[in-house]
Amino acid sequence: MPQPLTSVRNIGPAMADALSAVGIADADMLHDLGPDAAYLRLLNGGSRPHFIAYYALVMGMQGRPWNDAKGAEKDALRGRFDGLKAQSQPDGIPGIERILDEIGVRPARSG
Repeated sequence: MPQPLTSVRNIGPAMADALSAVGIADADMLHDLGPDAAYLRLLNGGSRPHFIAYYALVMGMQGRPWNDAKGAEKDALRGRFDGLKAQSQPDGIPGIERILDEIGVRPARSG
């Protein structure tokens, strides 16, 4: 029987809901994907990038407290996080930008 997402350390109900919304149904699926692929799914699904959320996910999947990494390890995590942000392609444009596009105030985006 699959374990719930909240069985992973540092994952509470809000993060579990966000992961479920992008098709990550349980802890086994999360572990199969790994933290980077899972977080990229969140970003591509429209979640706003937040280093602490990423950091807590990585640490939790290792069974560690959310604030356990220090120094070079934390710097490396920041680099991975920045890389994920750079490669993400969220579905749609949030907020006012989307509305401006819909009414033709902003030029169409390419790509």
